[in-house]
Amino acid sequence: MANEPVVLNVYDMYWINEYTSSLGIGVFHSGIEIYGREFAYGGHPYPFSGIFEITPGDSNDLGDTFKFKQAIVMGSTDFTEDDIERIVEELGKEYKGNAYHLMHKNCNHFSSAISEILCGKEIPRWVNRLAHFSSCIPFLQSCLPKEWLTPAALQTSVSQELQEELEEADAVTSTTASASTSRSALTRPGHHTKL
Repeated sequence: MANEPVVLNVYDMYWINEYTSSLGIGVFHSGIEIYGREFAYGGHPYPFSGIFEITPGDSNDLGDTFKFKQAIVMGSTDFTEDDIERIVEELGKEYKGNAYHLMHKNCNHFSSAISEILCGKEIPRWVNRLAHFSSCIPFLQSCLPKEWLTPAALQTSVSQELQEELEEADAVTSTTASASTSRSALTRPGHHTKL
């Protein structure tokens, strides 16, 4: 049995928290660290997974507006690394980039969901308090900078995913075009082939 620690890494949106901490709320990003990898979730406009991976605790992977705040040990799990891969892949079907919503499905919701699966514990409520608070202000998500919804590491991951999809589409198009050219060479207009 693995008994691997499950760690919640919390990041400040540090410049805004200077103003909001006196109100008892903060703007936080979070991810779950396990087996030396950190998984998090962010929004993008495409219907594929919004889950991405960063170096644990490295706010540079996320972008300039993020600052590492603290690591919280949530518990431990007996899931193997292979199990984690499958769990993240399955969660990716639910946590698609275009399903991101500040109040109902954000990075902290994802961290809580995977933490519950891995060790049976939700993340501390204060980490996602802004989502509860902002449900009273429905237009708030549209006022936030894109970097808050799509961290730099996710933008890179999305770009790679889109590039792979374009390359696959080009390969299919090239194969189809080659096959079509071969067929047209065999059956040129005005020429008949013997069957």
